[in-house]
Amino acid sequence: MTRIDELVAALQRKEDEKHKNTILWALAILGAVAAVAGIAYAVYRYMTPDYLEDFDDDFDDEEEEEEKEAPAKEEKEEKAEEKEEAAEDTSEEE
Repeated sequence: MTRIDELVAALQRKEDEKHKNTILWALAILGAVAAVAGIAYAVYRYMTPDYLEDFDDDFDDEEEEEEKEAPAKEEKEEKAEEKEEAAEDTSEEE
């Protein structure tokens, strides 16, 4: 009986090793696929132009133009107010 038990135990170990081997191969394949996907993504990010940078530049240019126009608008408003005050003063004098 011990001989049969040894054979059964050896077969059981062989099945366990096959199972472990299968799991090891599956994990190795998943790791390889993940590595290739990571490399492909890195190459894609490196090769793709950065459109957002151009958008930010355009947006900054618009802000600068608005800042330049703002003092001119304020000066025009001040002059208009002065004209209105002057007109009121002349109408009061009459």
